[in-house]
Amino acid sequence: MLLLLLLLAPPASSALGQPGRGQAAAEVPARIGNVASDLGIVTGSGEVTFSLESGSDYLKIDNMTGELSTTEQMIFDENECFLDFEVSVIGPSQSWVDLFEGRVIILDINDNTPTFPSPVLTLTVEQIRPVGTLYLLPTATDRDFGRNGIERYELLQEPGGDSVFELQVADTPDGEKQPQLIVKGALDREQRDSYELSLRPARSSQAILRVLITDVNDNSPRFEKSVYEADLAENSSPGTPILQLRAADLDVGVNGQIEYVFGAATESVRRLLRLDETSGWLSVLHRIDREEVNQLRFSVMARDRGQPPKTDKATVVLNIRDENDNVPTIDIRKIGRIPLRDGVASVAEDVLVDTPIALVQVSDRDQGENGVVTCTVVGDVPFQLKPASEGEGEPQNKRKYFLHTSAPLDYEAVRDYNVVIVAVDSGSPSLSSNNSLLVRVADTNDNPPVFSQPVVEVSFPENNSPGERVATVAATDADSGKNAEITYSLEPSPLSSEAPGGIFTIDPDSGDVLVQAVLDREQRDTYEFQVTARDKGVPALQGSTTVVVRVADRNDNEPRFMQDVFTFYVKENLQPNSPVGMVTVMDADRGRNAELSLSIQPGEQDQAAGIFSIENDTGTIYSTVSFDREQQTSYTFKVKAVDGGEPPRSATATVSLFVMDENDNPPAVTFPSNSSYTVLPPSSNLRTVVATVLATDADTGLNADLNYSIVGGNPFKLFEIDPASGVVSLVGKLAPKHHGLHRLVVQVNDSGQPPQATTALLHVFVNESLSNATVVESQVARSLHTPLAQDIAGDPSYELSKQRLSIVIGVVAGIMTVVLLILVVVMARYCRSKGKHGYEAGKKDHEDFFTPQQHDKAKKPKKDKKGKKGKQPLYSSIVTVEASKPNGQRYDSVNEKLSDSPSMGRYRSVNGGPGSPDLARHYKSSSPLPTVQLHPQSPTAGKKHQAVQELPPANTFVGAGDNISIGSDHCSEYSCQASSKYSKQV
Repeated sequence: MLLLLLLLAPPASSALGQPGRGQAAAEVPARIGNVASDLGIVTGSGEVTFSLESGSDYLKIDNMTGELSTTEQMIFDENECFLDFEVSVIGPSQSWVDLFEGRVIILDINDNTPTFPSPVLTLTVEQIRPVGTLYLLPTATDRDFGRNGIERYELLQEPGGDSVFELQVADTPDGEKQPQLIVKGALDREQRDSYELSLRPARSSQAILRVLITDVNDNSPRFEKSVYEADLAENSSPGTPILQLRAADLDVGVNGQIEYVFGAATESVRRLLRLDETSGWLSVLHRIDREEVNQLRFSVMARDRGQPPKTDKATVVLNIRDENDNVPTIDIRKIGRIPLRDGVASVAEDVLVDTPIALVQVSDRDQGENGVVTCTVVGDVPFQLKPASEGEGEPQNKRKYFLHTSAPLDYEAVRDYNVVIVAVDSGSPSLSSNNSLLVRVADTNDNPPVFSQPVVEVSFPENNSPGERVATVAATDADSGKNAEITYSLEPSPLSSEAPGGIFTIDPDSGDVLVQAVLDREQRDTYEFQVTARDKGVPALQGSTTVVVRVADRNDNEPRFMQDVFTFYVKENLQPNSPVGMVTVMDADRGRNAELSLSIQPGEQDQAAGIFSIENDTGTIYSTVSFDREQQTSYTFKVKAVDGGEPPRSATATVSLFVMDENDNPPAVTFPSNSSYTVLPPSSNLRTVVATVLATDADTGLNADLNYSIVGGNPFKLFEIDPASGVVSLVGKLAPKHHGLHRLVVQVNDSGQPPQATTALLHVFVNESLSNATVVESQVARSLHTPLAQDIAGDPSYELSKQRLSIVIGVVAGIMTVVLLILVVVMARYCRSKGKHGYEAGKKDHEDFFTPQQHDKAKKPKKDKKGKKGKQPLYSSIVTVEASKPNGQRYDSVNEKLSDSPSMGRYRSVNGGPGSPDLARHYKSSSPLPTVQLHPQSPTAGKKHQAVQELPPANTFVGAGDNISIGSDHCSEYSCQASSKYSKQV
């Protein structure tokens, strides 16, 4: 950037002189020019000096030589940038002051790179567009301007691609460069539907231009005019309509539907204005302040909805019309060597009349009459305003004045002047403002008072009497006379803004510091303030020392518990010597006065005596016993705290201890008792209430929430119990087999964790009436000694009688079958003896149908070792059925068993011929007796079975040991009472 310096240099007579100019680079600190040489002032003597009154943020000046230079880099974004400044030329002893204005014009350098709105630009082109069709391309933006802005664009074709596009750059009425794409070759979307080119401003970054070939949308929207201009009053409320942009499109359908969007518009335009996309109405979005923005210039795009869309651009210029909404501002600044800080100007009383002491700048941000300002000094003060320059080109809304002395100043008469300056603008209605300057008249005095110590520390006890002396401070002054006469005052400490007034005072002559209030160390233990000693010179000089008052403690505070009542909750069954709570107590005193001793004080009922103890250091309360909520639910006692002061002070607090329940008690059944019973008639209807089981639990809450259930003794599912109420109801239909005593095992559970349970017996006697209570009571008594796993329900003889009847029927059928077989055998033998002359032992009779039919020839008997034929038994096997006698002895065979029956006569064996039934098969299938297994060969029988050896081998069978216990006393499924009945039938 380059700077052009323009100085207005009126001479001492306030006539306007010729301006001087200079140039310098502003990117780094650089020299701009020399004010002295431009004004023709000779420097070097030191009598004339220069001071930069404004513009010091970016500029600096040598006060002796008048050399003007920059201080740091300056960056501006506007097309025309400048910086105004002021320089004052000060005569000897500030007897005169001249003010000069200057302007630095900042020239642009090419330090910004042009950028596109997006790195990829998409353009749609119809395939039927003829050669020469032109398309507007998005423009790049460059923060630079002029020659450093965008001068031209370049289009880079794809390597080896067809050159079907060409770039043309046109100048717009706004002075911008508009890139345009021209079709110079035939397009065929079916062969190629897109092209990627590179568009860039000359020697800058580039963007990809993506050209998409689409179908027909051959008419672009057209605005009614290319430039829309309107005036808008500043501070217009949001929603205020400004103007309507209208565009037309000859196409129809979506290709003719137009939407309006912002084009090249800054962020402030988009923030302040709203453009209706459909109607084109432009309205206010946020209030616009003309003092921030006086004109909005942007472009609006009309875009149809075709594919691809076509656009037209119009420029909108909005001039913001000024309203009188700004009050004049008054800025009072220093001028020359007169110091001015925080609105106070220190002026020596010996200054000459008409001496400028401050610079007053009055400005108004409004324009025209709204910004014309008149400024005056209010009140009877020895000061007046004079214009700083009388140039005709000075703007009306920005004026500068010198504040001059208009009369001699007298320190002894008036030390301070409050100069009020009022500014009024010429608007309708007019606005005004004011500012004030405190002019402090100073005297000459070069030695301040000095204290011997910079810090004075004092220890002072609390609970004092008002008016007591705390300390005495003294200062000395090397001056003499009035300038050595010292007065003392109190000021806030540099580390604290709190004023000591009201608590401490000081005798201005002796320096005695007095306390005016009662000090409380617990409220504040340290006070710090300054004692200032001022001499009586003109101007007065001063010195100071810091006074630190440390408040000593007294035992004036009782111990204080954090709560009046401490409430604790502990579980029962807690181990002895366990902590049950903690109390907190404090004492606002310090040291021994705050050392506390804690103790347990018995309550009214002496509940805590010997039960609780307290730890002095922590305030923890311990119990010496284990709590039982069922015995006692709460304890109340007091804790006492005594401090170590003289005399000691104490305080008490109440402790309430509540014992929380644990599930340590099982439910207790109160009804019924295990030995009681209830009579239930068999005619009872369903849902008849039989009894109600009542139980209690010494615990509370969920631990005492009981539920009931039947866990045994209900095999017929006749009864059920309500889980919540314990009501036992009849839910099954009673039958004759249900008559008698029923024992229900009822379990009562609580809901604790873990739960506890109790079991009770409910006896129900089902019968029409209670004819013999003694019998029922004896059954109940036997029930109490019967295991719970065994069900007691109804009449046990009912099922037993049915079983016995089945057994009797089966035994009778078996006996009848056996008798029938015996008769058949007897008849067969009888018939055989009738048909033969005799019977020879060992001789085989082929007509014997007890012998099986043999188709093979009989084998000859084998000889023994001596060559003789052995005596062969007639049969090779015998019947060996084992049974038990009634007295527990075993029968050796069925024969012996049968011989005991008087009806069997001499028959010891059971014989049968080929047509007789198979007894073994009969026993297997039909007889209720255990099955008999057949064996092809049986061992030779002993002597007592010799008569049985005549049985034919085909009927030989052997019983399976003890499984055939016909007369056994053992009760099996059919054997109970069977042996006696069977014997009688035989």
